[in-house]
Amino acid sequence: MAITAQQVKELRDRTGAGMMDCKKALTESNGDFEKAIEILRKKGAAVAAKRAERSANEGLIVTKISEDNKLGVIAELNCETDFVAKSDDFVSFGKAMLEIIYDKKPKTIDELLNLSINGVKISDGLNEIIGKIGEKIEISRFKIVEAASGALMDYVHHGSKLGVLVKVENLPAEKYNDFSSILKDVAMQIAAMKPICVAREDVPKDLIEKEMDIYKEIALKEGKPANIVEKIALGRMDKFYEEACLLEQPYVKDNAKTVAQVIDECNKQNSTTIKIDSFLRYHVSDEQKN
Repeated sequence: MAITAQQVKELRDRTGAGMMDCKKALTESNGDFEKAIEILRKKGAAVAAKRAERSANEGLIVTKISEDNKLGVIAELNCETDFVAKSDDFVSFGKAMLEIIYDKKPKTIDELLNLSINGVKISDGLNEIIGKIGEKIEISRFKIVEAASGALMDYVHHGSKLGVLVKVENLPAEKYNDFSSILKDVAMQIAAMKPICVAREDVPKDLIEKEMDIYKEIALKEGKPANIVEKIALGRMDKFYEEACLLEQPYVKDNAKTVAQVIDECNKQNSTTIKIDSFLRYHVSDEQKN
């Protein structure tokens, strides 16, 4: 049967695929729209397979927090180029992905891919956008965080390449507005200063041992007596903790104080005992995806 320009346009409007791809799919399906859509999806899957070995080092970070600030999601969607990362199709898919994670709370990426949006599986939607754009696109990670006895704060830096989700404990709901400004500042501090943990007791032991070995080696090369090398290394660890631990970092808005001191002052002013429990910092260039 002859395929009309109107049919091609309608299929393009429904799928976003290229004009020639739509015409070929309609011809192959003898004008059956549903079959044509399936053909285009399969084409998307084929493109995805071809692109599987490509690097997807661009993308965006998205976050969402519930109205009561008790439930939060942070997720990363990747692609190959910054141009695609800024495209409407990619951004829209990222937002839809975030909503389904927030609503359905999948535990793994595989579980997420098997969920559906408006009757379309996430995996099929992903293949469709891959087929349309022609780049490798992948959901690389997400985390769902709950704060039953505290609250959450998020921050996404301009450009959506960097996002933070902070969890605090012992924050009564009625006090959230009193702390929202300071919590936003803390989230921005995490984005800018890249701490690896909240407090020094959270630093992995193997990392401490590695740093100590480095400082001991430096001290020995500087000609320091062997019997005081350990003490010198411990002293230099204080500088490491100041950079690596959020609470020990100088507060970005007043570097005469540490983050811990600022939180303590807020607690005294508000008769509270809030504490920063944990945080997640996602950057699209992270080599290790946690």
